[in-house]
Amino acid sequence: MAEKLFSSEDKERIVAAVKQAELNTSGEIRVHIENHCPEELMDRAAYLFEKLKMHKTELRNGVLFYLAVKDHQFAILGDAGINAVVEDDFWECIKEKMTEYFKQSDFAGGLECGILRAGEKLKSHFPYQSDDVNELPDEISFGK
Repeated sequence: MAEKLFSSEDKERIVAAVKQAELNTSGEIRVHIENHCPEELMDRAAYLFEKLKMHKTELRNGVLFYLAVKDHQFAILGDAGINAVVEDDFWECIKEKMTEYFKQSDFAGGLECGILRAGEKLKSHFPYQSDDVNELPDEISFGK
């Protein structure tokens, strides 16, 4: 099971990164990890995005970090509100940085780096508001 690939410290680091990133932005960040991607990568990410109800955020500013560890695949999927305002290579730049960590089998470090970068970059378009409500859980969701 994918959950066993991460130590409790790794999981805590990833959740802490989500919480830290969400202090910069009203955007909502989720992480889903599984061993294998059972379909085309972006189709799977889109399916999970909907299953995790990420499209239900008020500003349509959810971000999913999806990782299929044993298949060596990952995707970052942003909702329509984000994709309408960020530059075309926004997600690709974050993925490149994460890949540097993944090549060293540092999956927690790669996720942490990507999550924090996303939060930092999103704050100009979706700044944190004092009345911000955490619309989605910060915990990691795991598949098979």
